[in-house]
Amino acid sequence: MIPARQTPESIQARKGRLQVPSLTAYDHPTARLLDEAGVPMLLVGDSLGMVVLGYPDTTSVTMADMRHHLRAVVRGASRALVGCDLPYRSYDTVEQAVANARLLMEEGAGFVKAEGGREILEQVKAIRAVGIPFCGHLGMLPQHVVEEGGKYRIKGRDEEGRRRLVEDARMLEAAGAFACVLELVTPPVAREITAACPRMVTIGIGSGPDCDGQILVTPDLVGGFPWFTPRFVVPRLKTGADIRDVVSGWVREVERGSNPVS
Repeated sequence: MIPARQTPESIQARKGRLQVPSLTAYDHPTARLLDEAGVPMLLVGDSLGMVVLGYPDTTSVTMADMRHHLRAVVRGASRALVGCDLPYRSYDTVEQAVANARLLMEEGAGFVKAEGGREILEQVKAIRAVGIPFCGHLGMLPQHVVEEGGKYRIKGRDEEGRRRLVEDARMLEAAGAFACVLELVTPPVAREITAACPRMVTIGIGSGPDCDGQILVTPDLVGGFPWFTPRFVVPRLKTGADIRDVVSGWVREVERGSNPVS
């Protein structure tokens, strides 16, 4: 049974005991449904750039976008821990990272998330120093995908990549991160990071079964974005295609005057 409100501490306490299912949410009704379904951790991800706003990647998402969608999700979730991504270029400096993290917390976030390891370590330390819970993100970093030629590549395949990922994870844990998303990390490396960080919950996405939890983009899980599905996701529903079919049928009914609703 989910308590009145999940906290970073209650999520952390699951490590080694109970897996952490996590999903993204971008609007009030979805957040409410996921909360009622018992999802303990929700993320207002900058993936909303693609699945809600129609951008080709996350780099066009702004702080204004994140704050707008975060407010809607917070209104819908009464039990889940709600976190929010710091969007692209919103944490380039320590001062900027703290100021924007505070803005998200003022909107109701229970934690903030940012991408990177050692290169953002001072930002992480500063965010934690003012009492804001922090979740890391290692592996494939969507905010940097343009820099990598627009390709989503699996991380940790060679020894140098493995070593850097493990070191970065340990640095984030030491800086006070309560959790860290591991995206497209090879399963053996994700398993190693999970074991190497006893105080930090690892949340995998496309990184194998041995993390402390799993996160998916909700439209991917329910087939709500039928134009693209990641290779590591098996949609449980076809909501996008079903909506299209239902609306097409309704359009035809109205056009021929056979719709019973006036």
